[in-house]
Amino acid sequence: MKPYRLLYPMRTYLVVAGKGREANVMAADWVTIVSAEPFMVGVAVAPERYTWGLIRKHREFVISVPSLGMLDDVWIVGTRHGPSKLRETSIELVPSKVIETPSIGNALANLECRLVDEKAYGDHSWFVGEVVGSSYKMDAFSGDSPRLEAGFLAHVSWTDFVTFEKKIYRPGK
Repeated sequence: MKPYRLLYPMRTYLVVAGKGREANVMAADWVTIVSAEPFMVGVAVAPERYTWGLIRKHREFVISVPSLGMLDDVWIVGTRHGPSKLRETSIELVPSKVIETPSIGNALANLECRLVDEKAYGDHSWFVGEVVGSSYKMDAFSGDSPRLEAGFLAHVSWTDFVTFEKKIYRPGK
């Protein structure tokens, strides 16, 4: 067992980088919030990935939240390389609100990020982006909470994914 697998299941995201014909999408589990004010997120990307070069070149990226209905697309962009793979998916690239990198129109949510920091750690680079714009599907969220029945994905192991059940647990109950 690889020790990093002890942290799974982890939420699965899509990372969009580049623009025009070079725009690319990759799947990523290693994504997290790094600051609330200003709102910043981080993502680990291996230098071998096409997306790595696009983030460095354009200094921006989008973190998209896929749904269970996008599972086949998540698999394709997570296992194949380069922008040509997008022709095999139903991913809809749409203009972002603030940055030039496109968002994913059929995703549950999109966070538009401007790169503020990059550092190499072992075999990955950690990219930190300030969230400067966002969009989301109204029916996937209620107030400040996700609607679990919207089909948010979590990655369990190589080919296994889960969604979240509607049951909520609270301490002391």
